[in-house]
Amino acid sequence: MATYLNMTINLILSLLLFLISTKSSADHLTDTFTECLKNQSDPTFPVTGIIYTPANSSFSSTFHAYIRNPVFDNSTRTKPSLIITPLHVSHIQAAVICARKHGLQMRVRSGGHDYEGLSYLSYSPSPFFILDMFNLRSVDVNIEQETVWVQIGATLGEVYYRIAEKSNVHGLPGGVCPTVAVGGHCSGGGYGNMVRKFGLTVDLIFDALLVDVNGALLDRASMGEELFWAITGGGGASFGVILAFGFELARVPPKVTVFNVKRTSEENITNIAYKWFQVAHKLDNELFIRMSFDVVNNTEGMKNIRASFPSLFLGNSTRLLSLMDNSFPELGLNESDCVEMSWIESTLVYAEFPVGTPVEALLSRVQQPERDRPFKIKSDFLKEPISRKGLKSIFKKMKELENQMVTFSPLSGRMEEISEFAKPFPHRAGNIAMIEYETYWNQTGTKAANKYREFSRMMQEHMTPYVSKNPREAFFNYRDLDNGVNHHGMNSYEEGMVYGLRYFKEVNYNRLVMVKTMVDPDNFFKDEQSIPPLQSSYEVI
Repeated sequence: MATYLNMTINLILSLLLFLISTKSSADHLTDTFTECLKNQSDPTFPVTGIIYTPANSSFSSTFHAYIRNPVFDNSTRTKPSLIITPLHVSHIQAAVICARKHGLQMRVRSGGHDYEGLSYLSYSPSPFFILDMFNLRSVDVNIEQETVWVQIGATLGEVYYRIAEKSNVHGLPGGVCPTVAVGGHCSGGGYGNMVRKFGLTVDLIFDALLVDVNGALLDRASMGEELFWAITGGGGASFGVILAFGFELARVPPKVTVFNVKRTSEENITNIAYKWFQVAHKLDNELFIRMSFDVVNNTEGMKNIRASFPSLFLGNSTRLLSLMDNSFPELGLNESDCVEMSWIESTLVYAEFPVGTPVEALLSRVQQPERDRPFKIKSDFLKEPISRKGLKSIFKKMKELENQMVTFSPLSGRMEEISEFAKPFPHRAGNIAMIEYETYWNQTGTKAANKYREFSRMMQEHMTPYVSKNPREAFFNYRDLDNGVNHHGMNSYEEGMVYGLRYFKEVNYNRLVMVKTMVDPDNFFKDEQSIPPLQSSYEVI
């Protein structure tokens, strides 16, 4: 008994000594890194006030401020040893140089909407820091040139607002959530309700500023076309630290029309949805009709499917009603469903703000309360219409599971006209829609998270017969670790293929790997789903 007790005590002491040694080593690393930052920085722009360590009283609030999925608030994954909130490009350059010198890993966060938290958490026990870009959010609009330069910490809401300040006939095709930041949005391509008219957000990028692995500030001309191509939809954090993008502005009419009709008769929904699959991707390019299904309880407490059709038309309601009567009468759109407004007002309505909300709401960087709950997001692409029988099977599965929402966003239009190789995003011609699976829950804790994540997997698995195959394609902006994880070991290229083929398909994935090998052969810029270089022999994370 005494021997067993002694063994236990020795084991505990050894563990404590290991933890103390590890913490001491990590503390020493961050101390030397911090000292390097001070020495490396331009004295005109000192780093004082932009470095947060756990000893700083503002560290926790800074870390949690841009966690957009509460499921990660109390994650057991490795958290940052420090946070740097740069105010100037020299701070970014110093951070890269010092991190490489001292072997400290880095994650870049712009808005925090990363669906797997990879921009601020790590599966590796190795210490890392966050380069949090929220202070770098200038928006420089030039109406004469019809361009806008945007630093990556700016939110889409801020960008839309600043454009509308200068013009009511210009806009930027982008996402519908105003608190998403430009950096993350453009990392995977970026799409929104003008995608059928103008394509992806990255299709309008004409220039960029990036700090490379050597700390050099590059624009499109100095980085070269291959690297420029890679960072416009291929995951910018794999190749450097993007500081800003230059976009061409899109011309929008002075008045647009929005509607969001809802249907609750399941038989009617089946007929409408069946027709939607036939026509939504063939309608006028100026018309975007999203279709979303969720489950509600009727007055008898029975589960019913509800369908919503949030839509944007770049024109007036008279022309819209004529188009709908000719092409999609099954939806039953009436004049009373349609509201004409400016494009900037439509961005608020599509973000589920009430009609008439002041446009200044777009400047808020605080997430809307109804979105502030744990969630899991997955994606697919639809290439063939789903039959009525298939729809009924999908509705049945949604009712069996809890808290499921399945949304179809129509593609085609302008997307058909752009080559799948023009940008890393390859899901162009031949796609009827992108599918988004949303699972939300209100409970806290790991048990609830595991339960609902499994429901999300089951819902996506049920959709297998209806979606793309070989590869089963997915949207990089909806990063999903179920698609594969790269541990950056000896087989990192092969590991990367598991998710790389789904996000980018073979040709684009291999091209991204070539760019990565050229600009960051030692794999400094990495995370669990980054683009690996060839022949990487870095440690497993």
